[in-house]
Amino acid sequence: MTNEAVILTHELIKSYGNAEAVRGLNLSVGRNSITAFLGRNGAGKSTTIKMLLGMIRPTAGSGTILGKQMTNAEENRELRRRVAYVAEDKPLYGYMTVEQTIRFASSFYPDWRRELEQKLLRDYELPLGRKVKMLSKGMRTKLALLLAFARRPNLLILDEPSEGLDPVGIEHLLQALVAQSAEGVAVFFSSHQIAEVERVADHVCILEKGSLLVDAPLDQLRQFYRRIDLVFPFPPTEREFRIPGVERIQTSGHQMSVFASRNAAAVIERAHDLNVVSVEVAPVGLRDIFLETVKES
Repeated sequence: MTNEAVILTHELIKSYGNAEAVRGLNLSVGRNSITAFLGRNGAGKSTTIKMLLGMIRPTAGSGTILGKQMTNAEENRELRRRVAYVAEDKPLYGYMTVEQTIRFASSFYPDWRRELEQKLLRDYELPLGRKVKMLSKGMRTKLALLLAFARRPNLLILDEPSEGLDPVGIEHLLQALVAQSAEGVAVFFSSHQIAEVERVADHVCILEKGSLLVDAPLDQLRQFYRRIDLVFPFPPTEREFRIPGVERIQTSGHQMSVFASRNAAAVIERAHDLNVVSVEVAPVGLRDIFLETVKES
């Protein structure tokens, strides 16, 4: 199976009055991947997801999900059978019991995975006879995840799926995401939990103020992002290091710290040309990449 895009947008825009929630978004999510969608609160993640699902209309631009136009009502209805969506607030019918909710949802899907349903019931320790309105936030999250996983989707779109989960629940969630991906399900999820993202994601997109600032495989980010700490015999000049790939420079006296998304070797070579006294190069984790990216914007 090729890694063709399951989500593809072109110059997607959503405005509310004079405020742009999403600004010219060009997003491409591969079929054989777990893609993490990161951003601060208000960055535009949930707005983007709702546009993808046809829940709100874009102001401008276009997009396809599994090859179907997201703004075409007929194609969007067809997509609902192939895309499983778990919203941030996990809306469910409060008057139903857990068992009734599962039976109701499964009736819409002839290929419902009963064996996976039973496994997740055991893993999540969901009380079959309890009404949904009496469930804790974490239990509602687990039930919503069960309904999404068991319906055999082609694409999973999850908005803050670990919200309300304890560490054991988060572990089960991450295992389930990896298992779904291994079976050919594309996963696109937003999260604030960067440690979780680093454990399972293949690809990372970082959104800030409606604009996509980072869009790359996680392995590539780990390979190229570096923090380079330099010490000179004299106070260094920042303009000497403003080369492609240098995202941020901080100086203090004779010391300089360079944050680079690429071209670390060129930074080090430039430092040696300027008689650097000390060079320390360290890889950068996703948390620091995220913080530096949104800070710079």
